[in-house]
Amino acid sequence: MADKLKITLVKSTIGAIPKHRATVAALGLTKLHKTVELPNNDATKGMIQQVRHLVKVEEV
Repeated sequence: MADKLKITLVKSTIGAIPKHRATVAALGLTKLHKTVELPNNDATKGMIQQVRHLVKVEEV
């Protein structure tokens, strides 16, 4: 199991509900195709699960 996740914003948050916009911002994603590396823990996985239709996730 990887200790980090590479998360990329692949779909715009325009039109998304405010809670999903806030989750994307909390993940550190501000623009389309921006990628961040975050720890692979339950909190991060829960946030990804909520906005799974907007992001692409890879294990590092």
